[in-house]
Amino acid sequence: MNYWLVKSEPFKYSWEQFLKEKKTFWDGVRNYAARNNLRAMKKGDQVLFYHSNEGLAIVGIAEVVKEAYQDPTTEETAWVVVDLKPVRSLPVPVTLAAIKAEPALADMQLVRLSRLSVSAVTEAEYKKVLTMGGLK
Repeated sequence: MNYWLVKSEPFKYSWEQFLKEKKTFWDGVRNYAARNNLRAMKKGDQVLFYHSNEGLAIVGIAEVVKEAYQDPTTEETAWVVVDLKPVRSLPVPVTLAAIKAEPALADMQLVRLSRLSVSAVTEAEYKKVLTMGGLK
């Protein structure tokens, strides 16, 4: 299993909206590195859901339920989406400030490649975020 992080601005697509819909396809990615990460996602992979711009926190866990396929919002074949479903909310949102203050997360792509909308997360980083978010 692999671990990932996706970013969404809450006013565009919030964790709360995702919970209500129970499933979504992750579209709109127009960066090649982020697109390559979508292509690498496998069914069952775990995904941290991060509120960007406002909130600045990891707020929930999602799961990949369908692997990469053509982005239905564009005819350009270079772009793909994956289907995600919410797994659970974090009891305590893990803020960007807390992530940056945690030495174990210093190399996290969220910190190093802050503009990347879909990034890889190591298993150790994933487990640390869950602990910080109130899950054991």
